[in-house]
Amino acid sequence: MRRRLLQAIAGTKHGGAEIFFVRLACALHRIGETQRVLIRHDAARARQLRAAGVTVRELGFGGPLDLPTRLGFWRAISAWRPDIVLTWMSRATAACPRGNFVHVARLGGYYDLKYYRRCDHLIGNTRSIVDYAVASGWPRERIHYLPNFVPDVRSVAPPICGPDDAPRALAIGRLHANKGFGLLLEALAATREVRLDIAGDGPLRGELEKRARNLGISDRVRFLGWRDDVATLLACADVFVCSSLHEPLGNVVIEAWSAGVPVIATASDGPAGLIDDEVSGLLVPLPGEPGGGPRALGEAIERVCRDPALRWRLGEGGRRAYEAEYTEAAVVGRYRSFFDRLDPTSGTRRGG
Repeated sequence: MRRRLLQAIAGTKHGGAEIFFVRLACALHRIGETQRVLIRHDAARARQLRAAGVTVRELGFGGPLDLPTRLGFWRAISAWRPDIVLTWMSRATAACPRGNFVHVARLGGYYDLKYYRRCDHLIGNTRSIVDYAVASGWPRERIHYLPNFVPDVRSVAPPICGPDDAPRALAIGRLHANKGFGLLLEALAATREVRLDIAGDGPLRGELEKRARNLGISDRVRFLGWRDDVATLLACADVFVCSSLHEPLGNVVIEAWSAGVPVIATASDGPAGLIDDEVSGLLVPLPGEPGGGPRALGEAIERVCRDPALRWRLGEGGRRAYEAEYTEAAVVGRYRSFFDRLDPTSGTRRGG
């Protein structure tokens, strides 16, 4: 009998983990993995998965007292009888019942591991997350590094980007304090001609628009809202900037690499672990660290925008990094090999 996989996520409407969940589920379906998925109620996400041929069930995924979700989860397992259950993040992991399967949980950040004690294995999408789990007492042989992939967008035909010859920077992400967009606006104010597109939405949008006006740069900043056409935006960008103050991974860095767009990033955990400074991007120290702050980030942006040879070198360096480790074929192959190594008959749960 073919291996059966059940995946479950209780995600938000927009987010990096949610985007990758859909990518991975669709990619596993394309290579013939037998799977079903459970998601929090989201009609658009469910349509996207079903259009790719993935069998989907929607649950509420509320808090600990959400008994209908726990019952629905149990019924899905009883009906499907999976060999492996892969839960994403803490809420779906907590809702997963015990059963005769191997329970794997995926970590996309430095989560409190007390919520994962009943799991047989963990996946960390960065090496630093794996090291964090081991330092917290999790056995190294039971946590596995499996990175994310992003689609190869370099083949997308460059769109018409408009007549403006001014250099254009791009930033993507939820408008949240962790993403450092306030820092990025202050950095832009330290440049002369660079224009900035920010693709994303969130609770800080009004505050950030006001800050742009107060800095006198509102004519050089466009707040684009949440966008699904990332490839088009990257094709129009001269440089991609990740200004995060806290970033466990940095999918957006890998997306820019895929497009061959040079990357500048603050040295938060994820980008610092991804980027080889001066080879696959430029790293700028975080604010409060020596050499960090808005002016340093602005100088890095101007340096890349002024130097076509540097732009090309960093773009090609990022593209090489993408091709070496973060393509769909490479990552999906690693997931399949990982599933192959699991023994579905050894579903005995071990504390972490």
